[in-house]
Amino acid sequence: MISAVLPTTNVLYENPAWIPPLRNALEREGFRVRLVHVNEGSIDASAPPPEGIWMNRISPSSHTRGHVHTVELARQLLYWLEFHGRRVINGLPAFELEMSKLRQDLVLRRHGIRTPRTVLAVGREHLLGAAATFDGPFITKHDQGGKGLGIRRFHSVGELERHLDGGGFDAGPGARVILQEYVSAPEPFITRVEIVGGRFVFAMRSSTADGFELCPSDVCNPMPVETDGLFGPSSVTADDPLVQQLALGVDLIVIVELGSHTGRIPAQ
Repeated sequence: MISAVLPTTNVLYENPAWIPPLRNALEREGFRVRLVHVNEGSIDASAPPPEGIWMNRISPSSHTRGHVHTVELARQLLYWLEFHGRRVINGLPAFELEMSKLRQDLVLRRHGIRTPRTVLAVGREHLLGAAATFDGPFITKHDQGGKGLGIRRFHSVGELERHLDGGGFDAGPGARVILQEYVSAPEPFITRVEIVGGRFVFAMRSSTADGFELCPSDVCNPMPVETDGLFGPSSVTADDPLVQQLALGVDLIVIVELGSHTGRIPAQ
């Protein structure tokens, strides 16, 4: 009997600390793994990419690890791969969605998920102008975020203006800032839901009592979950109406953060 040879899995990555669990799991299943670090490099438009499956593990927070070119180079790599018909997991459409909270908001709205009022602004004048349109507290965050980067709550446009004048404001990549209506959740937690190919995989509860910079990776949190209390199991299941709405038409890996079962997603 001739055993089938599994294709090579080419993994695009920028953070080596996140790779071992993925690599070990793929190799246990018999896949050969080829790692491709993305930050600096070149692409020959006249040459086809290597054969095999391509898996995109590029994070929107890559710039915080000194990889300032990763996202832009990854965009071109993904287009090149898809142009040549390679099978890409987390391809260009998924990647562009991951890189923009404005786009994420629009996709949620497309599927009937209620979200807080969300505005993208670039530049001081437009930041203050957008802030003046909010009736009540609002938060700012990076459009290209990850790990809860850039999240800060303001109660008025004057408070934001004073913060901007203080010189400590970080607008994030491209200076694209999201302003979002602040919604106070009944309890200080969010629920992270993962859906793959329209199928519910799992949900986990993350505490927001001490802020929103929440990274559930073992690398970020060396202490056991039961010790630090930040992360734990969630009672949300595939039968939850909000999860069923999210699963409609989803054919890529997504993580969505829900604040409650009211059908409205609080600011994160």
